[in-house]
Amino acid sequence: MIPYEVEYVRASSVQDALSLLSGDADAKILAGGHSLVPMMKLRLARPSFLVDIGRLAELRGIEVHPDRVSIGSATTHAELAVDSRLKTLAPLFALVGQVIADPAVRNRGTIGGSLVNADPASDWPAAVLALDAIMEVAGANGSRRVPVRDFFVGFMASAVRQDEILTRIHIPLPAAVRVGYRKFRHPSSGYAVAAAAVTLRFDGDKCLGGTIGITGVADMPFRAYAAEALLAEGFAGGVDEMARIAAAAFDGVAPLEDSFADAGYRLQLGRVMLKRALADACAGNQAGTTCSET
Repeated sequence: MIPYEVEYVRASSVQDALSLLSGDADAKILAGGHSLVPMMKLRLARPSFLVDIGRLAELRGIEVHPDRVSIGSATTHAELAVDSRLKTLAPLFALVGQVIADPAVRNRGTIGGSLVNADPASDWPAAVLALDAIMEVAGANGSRRVPVRDFFVGFMASAVRQDEILTRIHIPLPAAVRVGYRKFRHPSSGYAVAAAAVTLRFDGDKCLGGTIGITGVADMPFRAYAAEALLAEGFAGGVDEMARIAAAAFDGVAPLEDSFADAGYRLQLGRVMLKRALADACAGNQAGTTCSET
């Protein structure tokens, strides 16, 4: 479908972009375009004014600080997948970046665009939830930091207001070394029909606990706190333990139901993906994805 007529401006800086946003209540931020433009083609989004921030150097790149890794919101999926520092300091980020969609999307799409779009089937929400990320959001009155637990507020809705810009994603250090990410992907779009991100903390061979982020299953991504409580009680990687943890993760969850999976099937996929991600993390490897053809 051909997009409707829309005004386009390339911002010269973050402050310029904020000024442009404040002048039009229907304005939208454009970064890589792989989330917004398809929605515009389908008339699911109808902005009258696009503010392009995709080429702003101040929103790109990865910075390492003593207490955190800071990622610019306009950094592409591909850049995150290959960064050697992330592979060492926050391996879950590098792992997830490798299995998003296809090379064309990974080279153009941005982490910030994906997170603000808050699609319940996208990959990054599971990762940032599992890593307790902090989102830095800029507005006309300055910047504010939003804990990731407060960032996703509904179906395809984030805490970033229309006149604000997500500028950076902060990952606290040290991030867990043992991680896993598994998703059952739609073969065409690459979106997650169900996916789970896991981090585990170890002292020697003893698991001290971990975090679990889920995407693709419900109308918004979520942390599986009940399952994390079981991890904190002691986790040795047993099959029965994984089954209990997976059951707890989805207890009370209202699953999405669509042409890709009915409610019961999607819940079962979520449990299976979580058990596989737990096994990967417990073993210390970083296997990433299972395809829907398998």
